[in-house]
Amino acid sequence: MEKPPLRDYTAKNAASAPPLLNTLTPSRRTSSNRAFAAVYTCAIVALFYRHTQTLLSSKTLVSFYVTLTLFVSDLILAFIWASGQAFRMRPVYRKEFPENLEKVVKTSDLPGLDVFICTADPYKEPPISVVNTALSVMAYDYPTEKISVYVSDDGGSAFTLFAFMEAARFAAHWLPFCRKNDIAKRNPDEYFATDYKMSSETEDIK
Repeated sequence: MEKPPLRDYTAKNAASAPPLLNTLTPSRRTSSNRAFAAVYTCAIVALFYRHTQTLLSSKTLVSFYVTLTLFVSDLILAFIWASGQAFRMRPVYRKEFPENLEKVVKTSDLPGLDVFICTADPYKEPPISVVNTALSVMAYDYPTEKISVYVSDDGGSAFTLFAFMEAARFAAHWLPFCRKNDIAKRNPDEYFATDYKMSSETEDIK
């Protein structure tokens, strides 16, 4: 029995494969980053070896403590540098395809989403900014029954409370408007600060 050609087999698998949700492309800087990290590591090891030799050959207590202090400080700096190298060892570029999500996952299977927005001082954090953040999150392109937005006002400001009472009234117009017109910028402040399509509906909402 003859086996199907490899080209036909690959094409069949590609046709039956689910649509991509994201792609990942390694960065060209990976090799240079790793080479730099290797050279830098050798330099650090040489520096520590030098410190060790100096500590062992110290003849006075003052020189010993000075060298020990330098050794500890270099050790801390080396740890900070090493802990920041993880994302440089294999940098990648990702591209997402959210339009394919409905083809792979059912809407009923999407996880619940809880968003916490914290504020404290209505003078340092103007309520209008917090309100815009909450409204933009509530207008996400996500099932409304699966998203919950919580606002924590540590300052207990009556001004912030009044702002959100007004925002609740505004949301009754803003959220349906965003979903109906597929608005990309769902932050009201950002939307009306840029060029938007003039219509009687947008003017009423503004």
